[in-house]
Amino acid sequence: MEKALWYLLTATRGGANRARIIDALSDRPMNANELADELDVGYKTIRHHMEQLEDHDVVESGDEEYAKLYFLTDRFDKYRDTFEEIVEKMDE
Repeated sequence: MEKALWYLLTATRGGANRARIIDALSDRPMNANELADELDVGYKTIRHHMEQLEDHDVVESGDEEYAKLYFLTDRFDKYRDTFEEIVEKMDE
């Protein structure tokens, strides 16, 4: 998971938005529309990032197809300190 977080947040152009998504989901589960509104990012951009985050087991979605909620995974929670460390280095 550490390597996945480094890759998702620093090795690609969307890293800053992915970090913002993770921060937003730390407060409460949200669907893609809510995330787009909250972060002032296009819906399609959010969907792209959510696919990447799901593929790397950072987020998971509920069973609903329409307005499905996204949650941070239990696995991610074990690596939250790594996430915080990466974000701190991104801000330097």
